[in-house]
Parts: sequence; structure tokens; C-alpha cells
Amino acid sequence: MERRAFIGTLTAGLLAAPLAAGAQQAGKVYRIGTLDLYVPVSDLPASPNGRAFRQAMRDFGYVEGRNLVTERRSLEGRLERLSEVVAELVSLKVDVILCNNNLITRAAKEATTSIPIVMIANVTPVEWGLVASLAHPGGNVTGIVLDTGPEVEGKRLQLLKEVAPRISRVAWLGSKLSWDGDPSRKDVQAAARTLGVTLFHAESQPPDLTPALAAVTRERADAIFAATVPSNYTYRRTIVEFAAKGRLPVSFPHQEAVVDGGLMSYGVNYPDVFRRAAGYVDKIFKGAKPADLPIEQPTKFELVINLKTAKALGLTIPADGLNDPAHSI
Repeated sequence: MERRAFIGTLTAGLLAAPLAAGAQQAGKVYRIGTLDLYVPVSDLPASPNGRAFRQAMRDFGYVEGRNLVTERRSLEGRLERLSEVVAELVSLKVDVILCNNNLITRAAKEATTSIPIVMIANVTPVEWGLVASLAHPGGNVTGIVLDTGPEVEGKRLQLLKEVAPRISRVAWLGSKLSWDGDPSRKDVQAAARTLGVTLFHAESQPPDLTPALAAVTRERADAIFAATVPSNYTYRRTIVEFAAKGRLPVSFPHQEAVVDGGLMSYGVNYPDVFRRAAGYVDKIFKGAKPADLPIEQPTKFELVINLKTAKALGLTIPADGLNDPAHSI
């Protein structure tokens, strides 16, 4: 795919400075437990996030097959198995459990109070009862959250409107849980009112997105706003293919969807977040307690636009960019 970067990233510094390193225990083999809601185990190591995390762990001196073992598990959409699979990881006595979703983190926290849990890309952990506070999490949970303020999601809708100014009816694609419980949804709705856009819920029930996509067609949406939920990352290609057939502009929170042919994304760089999470794991392996490791939030956001897709949709990207700097591919 042709790549052209015409303007740099938005702000400096994704997260705080790297965590300090201590001494590894000589000869010890460390064990990490991971669990994904949808991605098959066979696909996890090769995913952009998986590669980023694994390379960061190598940079810290941990190499799978040498001094690191990763116990990977996936529910593959069978959410009813969540407690069972988490219990399996706990029984393996892993040194750390990585959790990239609030549901997984809550199940892990309920299953163990002794094994450290590192969140990656979670949201509102205080409201979910996962930690006492971001500065002083307490208990056995710490990590990185994507709570960037609900205004970021409203900004994402504004940017979609700038790129595709004629849109007036937008499908918010996501689960009922996220529609009912995500604070950012109200900010997106407020932005929609300001922009003169009607926003409606196209409820996804992964792994089958057919009903949600059928609702997009039935309700005559002229654009899609992909909510920040794991399924929209896992099944991004399905959404991209559907949008291409219907000539619909889509805003994603993940830039990987733009690489796969989606129109645009605005949000954090997920591989960078996963690299940063490796610092937490290293710190814990060297004796730090999760309760003493403040939870971090991203401070950098990237707007990425697929120029080929924009051209196919008949959209013109201003030569001087939008209201925010962007990368184009």
C-alpha cells in the first residue's frame, strides 16, 4: 500500500517516562497469562499488539522459550467461559495476568487477590471497582487505561464530519453494554447534536456482526462510527469490507483498521500502549507491587486517513489538513 505522511503526529509523549528497572532473578523462568475475548490463540502472537508487547519484553531481557513462558488463552467469543478460563490461568500460578478488557480484568480480580494483574487498554477502572484510584490503585491491579476524557470520542465524530461533510445519519456500532455504560457515548451524542447529525445504535453481538450491519443498512446510515470496543478491533476487516460495498465512510478508534482499508481513525497508538505495558510487567517481575504502581493514561492521539479509500468514496482531504495534524496512508 502506498504510504505518505504529510503532517506529523498530534502531541508529544504517549505516556510517562519508562519505569525504572531492577535486577532480574538469575535463572528464573517467568510466566505470563493472557486472555483475549475474540482473537484465536493462534493469531495472538502475530497481531500488531502481540508483536509490540513481545519485542518490548525482549528489550527488557525476557525471551519466550528462554526465561519467559506465555500462557495464551482466548474465549473466541464464548463469553460464558470467562470465569472458567480465568480460573485456569490462576491455577497455572502465572506471575502476571494481562487483561485488555474490563470484563476480563473484573473476572481476574474476582479469581485472585495475590497474582498481579496488568490492565492494557481498559476504561473507567475506578467506576468498575477494579482499583481504588488511578494514583493509588491498591490491591493487585494496575496498568494502563484509555480514559482520555469523553471529549476525545466527540472529537472523533467531528473529524468524521470534516472528512465527509455531507453525512447526516451515523450508526454507532458497538455492544449494548458499551452503549449503556460507556460515558463517552453521551459526549458523542452531544457532538452529534452540535454537528446536526443523527446518531443511532447499531447493536453488535460478536462474533456475529450480521444483525448490526443489517441495522446500518435498514436504518439508512450514511456513515459508521465504530465504538471503542474489542470486537471492532478484532472484526475490523469485516466492517471495512461491508463499508466498502456500501460506500460508507467509517471512523475507527484503531489505526490498524485504516491500514486494512478503513477511511480514518483517531485515537491512541495501541501497539505503543502494549509496549508500555511491558514496563509494568518488568517492574512487577523485579518485585514491585501493583498497589504501588500508578495507573497511566495516554496523552497523545493520532489522526490517520486512508487516501485511497477517501478517493474511492469521492472525498477530498484538504491539502492543508484538517483541524488536527494527520498521517495519511
